Parts: sequence; structure tokens; C-alpha cells
Amino acid sequence: MTPTTETTVGIGGAAESTDMVLNIGPQHPSTHGVLRLRLVLDGERIVHAEPVIGYMHRGAEKLFEARDYRQIIVLANRHDWLSAFSNELGVVLAVERMLGMEVPERAVWTRTLLAELNRVLNHLMFLGSYPLELGGITPVFYAFREREVLQNVMEEVSGGRMHYMFNRIGGLKEDLPAGWTARARAAVAAVRSRMDVFDDLVLGNEIFRGRTRAVGVLAPETVHAYGVSGPIARASGVDFDLRRDEPYLAYGDLQDTLEVVTRGEGDCLARFEVLLGQAHNALDLADACLDRLAELPPGPINQRLPKVLKAPEGHTYAWTENPLGINGYYLVSKGEKTPYRLKLRSASYNNIQVLTELLPGTLVADMVAILGSMFFVVGDIDK
Repeated sequence: MTPTTETTVGIGGAAESTDMVLNIGPQHPSTHGVLRLRLVLDGERIVHAEPVIGYMHRGAEKLFEARDYRQIIVLANRHDWLSAFSNELGVVLAVERMLGMEVPERAVWTRTLLAELNRVLNHLMFLGSYPLELGGITPVFYAFREREVLQNVMEEVSGGRMHYMFNRIGGLKEDLPAGWTARARAAVAAVRSRMDVFDDLVLGNEIFRGRTRAVGVLAPETVHAYGVSGPIARASGVDFDLRRDEPYLAYGDLQDTLEVVTRGEGDCLARFEVLLGQAHNALDLADACLDRLAELPPGPINQRLPKVLKAPEGHTYAWTENPLGINGYYLVSKGEKTPYRLKLRSASYNNIQVLTELLPGTLVADMVAILGSMFFVVGDIDK
């Protein structure tokens, strides 16, 4: 047998695997926000991902301790700037629970209505911006058109376009303007009539489906391990929604209208479909609230409060189903006019941590699709 001879001609850089560290961000706040992703790559594949947060930290939880119960609302409604009404709602619910305060029925239904309109506003932003990140520019123009229709009625009732400051401990700032419910109903109908843009233009686009189907699959076990909530969790088959499972406001009376949208695939496409389904259902809930408000007799919209409001000594926890997931407020009082401690549990903080499990093993080309499908607001991470 003739012996064989092996000769190595050259090896270049391929003889050993060299990991490359790639930083995604931090970007300017006018983009999605100041988030940094530290990725370790093996070629085009991600082997390790670390979200680096804290660039937008405002110290709001510490500032709560130096503001009275009326003033903390303005701090609390800003962390998720797309869900300002829902943010301030969680704070006032926690204080009202501590006080054992009953809120007038008219305020309860109005709060529910505005919370659902705020949910649609939040979802429309992501329904338009997510296709934009994947190269589809058209949907974002439609999304902003529909947002303007709803922003107009929200601005009319509250005076604010993004930071409404309309909630008060004991109810709402003031009653609805004359004729506002008719204008709100017309706005809801106008937005609903044009939602097929997202059903057909986006979901019907084969390029969009190809970029998102079976990409970034999030397992239910990982959802539970990281405390992921909201549409991201429900897209992985985790059927949990506080509006149904632990009703607050008027949601207990809206169970026939409320639909908890879920999917089982857990991929980017499923997350988009859940978000779109929730937007449709929020419009239905808004109509149901308007119907109920039309039946209610005239009455107070808030409770009269003392000049100096002090919560009794103790602690309580209130949580709400915000547009992006569960927001929790842990309030500790020493009997003073300021909170001793107000801890905020935000949805985006937990949701974004799961990227450490979700990104490894995927391609860099799919990273943008996965990151965009997490539907987070950076201020909601950093607080």
C-alpha cells in the first residue's frame, strides 16, 4: 500500500474560530430609545446577547419619596410614553386601595374607556413601526393617521397629547366635554373601518411573513422563567390577562366583549398578530364603554379630597394590564403625605431580559426582526 502524504498549503484566518463582539446601540433617544445590545458573534450567528440598560434612568422611584400623592402622578405617567394614561392609572389605583376609597361609577367607566383608547394608540405605533424596521415604509403612515384621529379626542378630554395627567386620586380631573362621547364614537368607528390596512397590507405581505414566521420563537417555559407578560407572552400561548383573570375598573362587566388574543407559535409573526388582535378588541371595548356611559345618569366624576392627603400606614400592591404587559405598583406608606416607597414593576423591564435566551443561535439578519417584535419602550425599562 502506497503511503499518503498530507501537505498543508495555507490556513489563513479560518484555522480557528474567532468570536467577534458587536455593539448594537446605544442610539439617540429619538429612535426607539437608548438601549445597547452587546452581541458575541461566531460568523453571522449570535452566540451570546446581553442587553445593557440604564442610559435613560430618571430616578423616578426615588423622586416619588419627595413628592406628595398628587404630584407623583406626573412622574409615573412618563416611563412608557406610549401608555401614559395606563401608567398614571396604576398609581392612583394603588393609592385608592391604600385609602379604601370608592370611586364614582361614572369615573370607573370613563377610566376604562380612556385606558382602551390608550391601548389602541400604543399598539398602532408598533403596528406601523415594526414593518418599517423590516423595510416596509407604507404602514407607518397609516398608523400615524389613525393615531391622530384618536389623539384628537384624547387631547380634547385631557388637554395633553401624550402625557394626559387626567387621572386623579378618587376619579378623574373633570367631567367629559359636551358632545365628546359622540366625537369619540366617531373616532373609534373611523379607525376600525381602516384597520384592514394592517390585516391585508402587512399580514398579507409575503416578504413580511417570510421575515417573521418561525423567527425568534419564545417558549412558554422561558416566558414564565423571566416574568414576560402582555402580548409577547400571549403569543407564546400563555393565556393570562389581568382584565379577565383579576378584573379591575369595569372589566368585570365587559367579559362578553373582552377577548384575550393568544397564539401558540411564539414567533415574531405571532407577536404581531396578537398585537393587531388586541387593537381590534380594544376598539370593541371602547364602544361598549361608550354605550354604558350613555346609560349612566349624570353624577360626580371624582371624590372630594382633603387639602393635605395622607395615606394610612401600611403597604399595598396594585397591578394593571398595560398595553405592553403587567405593570405593578408596590406602595409603602408611613402615614405621611408622601410615599415612603413606591416600587414600579414595568412590563418592558422583564420582557427585554428574555433577549439573552432568545437571540443566541439566531442570525444577525434576524436580530432586527426579533428585537422589533418585543414591543418595548426604553423608558419603561429604565424608569
